[in-house]
Amino acid sequence: MRIKTKLNLGVGLLFLMIIILTLVSAYYIFSIKKDTENILKANYNTLEYSRNMILSLDEPSMDGAETIRNFKENLEKQTLNITEPGEKEATDNLKKNFALLEKNSSNEVIKKQIRQDIFMIMKLNLNSIKQKSDIAKHTAETANLWIAIVGTLCFLIAFNLLINLPNNIANPIKELTLSIKEIANKNYSERVHFTSHNEYGDLAKSFNTMAQKLQEYNDSNLYKLFFEKKRLETLINNMHDPIIGLDNEGIILFANDEALKIIGMKSENVIGKSASSLALSNDLMRSLILKELAVDSQKKQPMKIFANGKESYFDKETINITITPTGEEKEINIGDVIILRNITLFKELDFAKTNFIATVSHELKTPIASIKLSLQLLQNEKTGAMNEDQNQLVESIKDDSQRLLKITGELLNLSQLETGNIQLNIEKSDPYKIVNYATEAVKVQAEQKQIKLIIDADENLDDVKADSEKTGWVLINYLSNAITYSSEKSTIVIKLKKENNQIVFQVIDTGKGIDARYKDKVFDKYFQIPGSQKSGTGLGLAISKEFIEAQNGMIGVESNLGLGSTFWFSLNV
Repeated sequence: MRIKTKLNLGVGLLFLMIIILTLVSAYYIFSIKKDTENILKANYNTLEYSRNMILSLDEPSMDGAETIRNFKENLEKQTLNITEPGEKEATDNLKKNFALLEKNSSNEVIKKQIRQDIFMIMKLNLNSIKQKSDIAKHTAETANLWIAIVGTLCFLIAFNLLINLPNNIANPIKELTLSIKEIANKNYSERVHFTSHNEYGDLAKSFNTMAQKLQEYNDSNLYKLFFEKKRLETLINNMHDPIIGLDNEGIILFANDEALKIIGMKSENVIGKSASSLALSNDLMRSLILKELAVDSQKKQPMKIFANGKESYFDKETINITITPTGEEKEINIGDVIILRNITLFKELDFAKTNFIATVSHELKTPIASIKLSLQLLQNEKTGAMNEDQNQLVESIKDDSQRLLKITGELLNLSQLETGNIQLNIEKSDPYKIVNYATEAVKVQAEQKQIKLIIDADENLDDVKADSEKTGWVLINYLSNAITYSSEKSTIVIKLKKENNQIVFQVIDTGKGIDARYKDKVFDKYFQIPGSQKSGTGLGLAISKEFIEAQNGMIGVESNLGLGSTFWFSLNV
């Protein structure tokens, strides 16, 4: 229970009991007052009237006009103040006897009778006074009892509050004060343990969080902090990759020597400055702090920077740094670290590999073409007849040379793509012609396996913005793969449709499909699905992806193991 609620309940209950005590006291005081006033009004006045009448009766000259007038006045007042049982009869007798006395004022018998009537009236009122006094006494005793009961309850409640409430408030404060003294004495392991869920519980939680943070600060003293800071700076400066650290407001916290070298600025002009303000005058800084867009269809290109006296290539990585403060649950962002990994050596090796592949592929095309020409001459009957074994050898050499020619063509295409020397002839292209061209190219290959090619194309499709030759090459590659991995006498569907201002080309086969583990890798260079027949280089789909993306298109595959595959690409209308 909250301390405020306890105080409200305790003080409120005490206040209520005080009100009840006041009301009970007021009620009984009013009752006693009423009884007292009743005695005074009803009985005391009658006794006063009776006393005056006896005094008048005892006057020596009873027959005097003034004496009779005084007696008659008191008798009339008594007649108006009859309150007790029997008092009326006694008063009436008094009036009759007084009337007789007025006629014979010297008659002592009548006077004696009048005195008896007056004494009767006085006796009745004295008895009434005694009864009413007993009633008032009983009322006073009852009042004392109830006032004592209510007062005792008030005392018990006040005593309970006096004993418990100060302890309830003071003890936690005392414990907290002792803990604060321990913290002041650098005993940061001190903790306060309040199990109650009230203000002191909240205060204890905040105090413990403060003590925990102070303990962390104490454990990491200035010497350690300075030493670790120096060690960290040394490590960062000795790294060969440029590194820049920013806080959550974009202020540059550190930059190693490699970073300062490629930026072309001094440390004092960079550290503590806003990266945004530096970007206004430094193009490289502007490109470094730009947020990269996550586009799945486009691979991130390395940054080309003139460094170390030559064109160098860097792979930029921005690492967002978040922490969870002590005593809190929510993570907060404290800044970013920009790392530029120098991949110049790998890029140069890649260029060398690409040039080597291009040179070898180009040099191989001439002897392969010569081999094909020689095979054609051997198969010509004019050069002489061959036996069956010789024909089989020639066919085998012909197939191998054709495969070698295809491989060298793919390697040349790949080298063109990697060096950026690919030439695209983007123009309005008829999607129907592209499909017909591709199906005609693989028609013989499909007939050899008795595979049926079906074209399912929507009518009145728009032209596409594409290089028809390269697009046809991609579609032929799709169809060749589909024929290779489809069973004999099966069906392959070439579907053509429009979706969202794009024309979608699909090749749907009923082969064994692709395992979900390998779907994201089929467009990688040199990748071949484990367990499949190794009839190619694994470059066809990679080159297809480069061709389509170079035309601002998209490419992909949908496949389930055992249910066939659907290879597709889309181009803008």
